[in-house]
Amino acid sequence: MERYVASLAVVCTLWVVSVASSVQPPHIVFIVADDLGWNDVGFHNPQMITPNIDSLARGGVILNSSYVQYVCSPSRNCFMTGYYPYHTGLQHEVIHPLIPGYVPANFTLLPQKLKELGYATHAVGKWHLGFCNWKYTPTMRGFDSFLGYYNGAEGYYTHVRDDGFDFRSNKTVAKNYSGPYSAMTFASRAEEIIRTHDKTKPLYLYLPFQSVHEPLQVPQRFEDMYKTIRTKQRRTYCGMVSALDEAIGNITQALRDSGLIDNLLLVFTTDNGGPTYLGANNLPLRGAKTTLWEGGTKGVAFVYSKTLLEKLNYTNTGMIHAVDWFPTLLRLAGGRPDPGLDGVNQWDMLSRNSPSNRQEFVYNIDDLRNDSAIRYRDLKLIYGKPGDYNDWYPLPRLDEDIQVDKKTWPLYQLYNITADPTEHHDLATEFPDLLASMKQRLEKWRQSMVPAHYPPRDPKGDPKNWGGVWSPGWC
Repeated sequence: MERYVASLAVVCTLWVVSVASSVQPPHIVFIVADDLGWNDVGFHNPQMITPNIDSLARGGVILNSSYVQYVCSPSRNCFMTGYYPYHTGLQHEVIHPLIPGYVPANFTLLPQKLKELGYATHAVGKWHLGFCNWKYTPTMRGFDSFLGYYNGAEGYYTHVRDDGFDFRSNKTVAKNYSGPYSAMTFASRAEEIIRTHDKTKPLYLYLPFQSVHEPLQVPQRFEDMYKTIRTKQRRTYCGMVSALDEAIGNITQALRDSGLIDNLLLVFTTDNGGPTYLGANNLPLRGAKTTLWEGGTKGVAFVYSKTLLEKLNYTNTGMIHAVDWFPTLLRLAGGRPDPGLDGVNQWDMLSRNSPSNRQEFVYNIDDLRNDSAIRYRDLKLIYGKPGDYNDWYPLPRLDEDIQVDKKTWPLYQLYNITADPTEHHDLATEFPDLLASMKQRLEKWRQSMVPAHYPPRDPKGDPKNWGGVWSPGWC
């Protein structure tokens, strides 16, 4: 009898191992909204018309303490590498079109890691991580396919920036895509990828939308959804958010129709806070894109899954940073992150509402701008000028232009973000011991800084040298 029980136990164990090993890793859809403000989604602000985004957020887990970088290229660096930008040289501003900037080739990007695990990998949208050499472009850094922009701030219909056309299908200039609004073009491509995907392989679909970055352009039917807003800038911006929402709704429907949604994690995040000077709304947070205030760095985010999340329909307040997505998604896919990453695996927090695996992070350390900020538990230390757009807006005046106030700032500022989320009460002079302790922490982080790689603009990259197209081959 004992021998029979032992044999049965071995059989059961082998069966469990066999089943576990045969379960396919989940599909991953990672959506990045560009320049989306904290108060520019319906689940934060009922004046916004975003039913598809709201449904996913409320049906999943809303992330109330998700942090990104103050502008877009540094955040994309975090998503792709798992390292803070000040460890890769991308901490200073964005990669402007004529600047030969890039994620250094010695960093292995997330799609490269996922391909090693058998994933099909596709990118649709805005790259903005370097293109001066072909080796820095998406299909050379782990993506099976790419459709979209190398730069940022192109026309939504023309795909032109600074007299240069910027739209690629893989490596090919794709002028045949001019005309339709980019959010719908990107959604159509995503739907095509989803519907034609080989279901025997897991899918990683990276969707860094151009929306809702400037220029402020949108089909009229979306702007007309906000007729009560008197200011043209704000009205157009809100319409752009609703156009993005429709695109995401189309993609979600394709996931349902294909069945991929039954074994899928969908991540939604902005790349930085909203530009209040261009129509965005970050209330009640202080500041905007380009600043180290919460309004520039605390991002709208959520995760959604029908099957992978053990707890649903709630708001998670645990601390998570953009660098954490790399190790979290890699471990979910069955991989193992390399040692030394700045990011930490947050899957237990996301799936079970367990405590966050981090209690501190670096907002940024910029040796060229000479400013920096760090967070340790409740405390936030800012060194230098937090940014130009510093004013705190006491009322949601969505029908008027927001005025910006500039002033001189003290060298160090200290805030308790939990007690003072709108950063009104500077504690630096009241609590010198706390200030000294936080300064020591900042200095410790600074010691590992890589100098910012921000070379001067190179005229060799001018589109007039490349047939009117933004092209690799000049660095």
